[in-house]
Amino acid sequence: MKRFSRSDRVSGELVKELSQIIQQEMKDPRLGFVSVTRVEVAKDLRHANAFVSVMGSESEKEGTLKALSSGAGFIRTLISKRMKMRVIPDFTFKLDDSIEYGARIQELLRKALPQVSAGDDQPGEDQTSDSDEEKTTDK
Repeated sequence: MKRFSRSDRVSGELVKELSQIIQQEMKDPRLGFVSVTRVEVAKDLRHANAFVSVMGSESEKEGTLKALSSGAGFIRTLISKRMKMRVIPDFTFKLDDSIEYGARIQELLRKALPQVSAGDDQPGEDQTSDSDEEKTTDK
């Protein structure tokens, strides 16, 4: 059984708390549709990079990152009240475009690979060939 390091456990909790704070507590109008994808915490727990995915245009993404950066002190204060830690990390918010990248790759694959139409037989189904049908009708 693998044991997770303290920074890994703290990272998981920070993802939950940051998500809740951003969605429910922050009132900045620049905030768009934000998801916290992961948090990387330094071994000494003094610094944390919070990766966020933002749906919207480039200007909405920039506005959201600015809102999060300007609200980092507020977020840190709320984290200190919710989590029992000696040291609360300083947050740096970074854009995580892995979701958009994955969607783009999926779209490219969809265009490159031939499509199976809805009426075609699906792999693994019981398929009868024309020669099998001829055998049953010739009896």
